[in-house]
Amino acid sequence: MELMSIGKFAKKVSVHPRTLRRMEVDGRLKPYYVSEGGTRYYSTEQLREFNQKSELKRIVVGYCRVSTPSQKDDLETQVENLKTYMYAKGYEFEIIKDVGSGINYKKKGLQQLIDKINNREVSKIVILYKDRLVQFGFELIEYLCEINSVEIEIVDHSEKSKEEELTDDLVQIITVFANRLYGSRSKKTKRLIDEVKSIDNREKD
Repeated sequence: MELMSIGKFAKKVSVHPRTLRRMEVDGRLKPYYVSEGGTRYYSTEQLREFNQKSELKRIVVGYCRVSTPSQKDDLETQVENLKTYMYAKGYEFEIIKDVGSGINYKKKGLQQLIDKINNREVSKIVILYKDRLVQFGFELIEYLCEINSVEIEIVDHSEKSKEEELTDDLVQIITVFANRLYGSRSKKTKRLIDEVKSIDNREKD
């Protein structure tokens, strides 16, 4: 019987070693052998069982996002539409809701989703529109899903981004770069942001 270190085992099952240590603490998966120096080793049989259980536990996750708290009603509508779709498909699922810009990658819900992808807890991610996941960098999330055998299912492939959401995202991008170039208190930064907002207001009029 072959034994492998915690690092090698973690790589084979596509989880972080910290995850295995948490699983050891809560009794879900104990190392096959622990050396006197504290090095943890896992067996090939544990690897096979882990992969089998992981496949059985994988679920579908519906991800819903809006940009601001004022869009709470839009978020609930999005959730209900996604639920209706997934019930019709016969999926066993859970919903992750997020509030924040499509260019903010530190949103609580998005980070929770990425953790589930990395831990191979997800078989499929369902989103109403492509930009509900992220506004930019979709291909990176798509690659992360691909290497973890996670499918992304988009209900509607049409472009549905609201102009105000795109403007908010653009303002955030400009703010970040302007702050780096001129400083957060610079008049140039404020003037640049005000100009973007004024252009958007003129187009709406």
